[in-house]
Amino acid sequence: MVSNPDLVVGEDGLARPVWAASDPLLREYYDHEWGVPVRDETGLFERVTLEAFQSGLSWRTVLAKRPAFREVFHGFDPEAVAAMDERDVERLLGDARIIRNRRKIEATVTNARATVALREDGGLADLVWSFMPSSTPHPDRFADVPTTSDESRALSRELKRRGFVFVGPTTMYALMEAIGMVDTHLVGSHRRGTSGVWT
Repeated sequence: MVSNPDLVVGEDGLARPVWAASDPLLREYYDHEWGVPVRDETGLFERVTLEAFQSGLSWRTVLAKRPAFREVFHGFDPEAVAAMDERDVERLLGDARIIRNRRKIEATVTNARATVALREDGGLADLVWSFMPSSTPHPDRFADVPTTSDESRALSRELKRRGFVFVGPTTMYALMEAIGMVDTHLVGSHRRGTSGVWT
């Protein structure tokens, strides 16, 4: 029996955080994707992009639009996105299926070009994972979950140095959570400790 008000036990007997307990889209994402390690370039570029689009919005909004994002950004192939130009940006600004924010769309193209450039120096995945911390939080409540860390601040600085934009420390901490670099599943959640990264 879970007594934590930040966790809800579903009809399947599994404990999930309140945000993932009722909405089918969020529950599916929580159960199968959030916190699962991502170590390939395309997967990381997609998540960097989606975290940037999420800034100031709900994650559900971004998640609902992800199929359209994948379509318009060529399956998040960095080379294809890097080749996009101002005409593509204008076209996307007229596409109601995505979040129509010029700065974020332009940032995606900028970050694609920076991702391609990083290939000469180990690649995006190696760079991001080189900032993995030596320990992970063990939050009981939402209030215990950090929003930044020394590592997310350092990762943010390095990515900016490499030409990336919309990669602030809070956004990078959210990325680290999403790709399993830290495990911020609440203690008691059925997903806690399932990433294979942290025991």
